[in-house]
Amino acid sequence: MTVEGRSSWSGTDVLIRKVDSHLAALRGGLHGAELELAERLAGCLRELVVCTAQASAADRGQVRAAVHFFVLRRESRGRMLSVRSLSAAHRVVNRVVLHLNRPDLVVEAYPAGGAARAPGDALLG
Repeated sequence: MTVEGRSSWSGTDVLIRKVDSHLAALRGGLHGAELELAERLAGCLRELVVCTAQASAADRGQVRAAVHFFVLRRESRGRMLSVRSLSAAHRVVNRVVLHLNRPDLVVEAYPAGGAARAPGDALLG
């Protein structure tokens, strides 16, 4: 049983490192609202990874898929995520958030007033 717990936390660490590494790469190519969206998505994904660490395999799989979609999705010719891909990742992440019944983590594309908001600040209206 201890091995399973270690495996769970190990997987959590790997996913969070993937998100953080990808966000660091994006910081070199995105600016303004797109960078803020990427940072909010990354924050949401980190929270989902942590809060589903002990959840069912199906829920963890959905979060893992959302992380991989965010990290690996590239539709541009360069090494950076295109704005179109960022929008697609945004839709996928929010779909997973709602499926997991965590509307508090919904990420707004462009928050009212232009100020960045933490994932926990988002509300469904």
